[in-house]
Amino acid sequence: MIVAFSVQPTGAPSDPTIVRRLADGADAASVHDAVAAAVRVVRDSGLPTRTSSMFTEVEGDWEEVMDVVRRATQEAGRYGSRVSLVLKADIRPGHEGELEGKVARLEQALGERDG
Repeated sequence: MIVAFSVQPTGAPSDPTIVRRLADGADAASVHDAVAAAVRVVRDSGLPTRTSSMFTEVEGDWEEVMDVVRRATQEAGRYGSRVSLVLKADIRPGHEGELEGKVARLEQALGERDG
């Protein structure tokens, strides 16, 4: 399966060790720091991944992918009191390498049309 997901914490950090200073001296946790922490969990999983400007994709079996999403969401949750999770899944048992394969087939189709 391939899961594309996005996490965004809101509110004050639930982890008291996370403090960022804004230009005016006020405290704030940065969303990009939370996203980086979540993406680090995904990349450290060893599963095939891809990160774009809006989503991170991860490929593997149901249990391992959902565990990675859960842990990444928990990590992002340290940066807020609430987390929004957007998730889209392509569940196709018996297929591997589709994170790259789907894009390769698309590029091939585009090349056939253009050339």
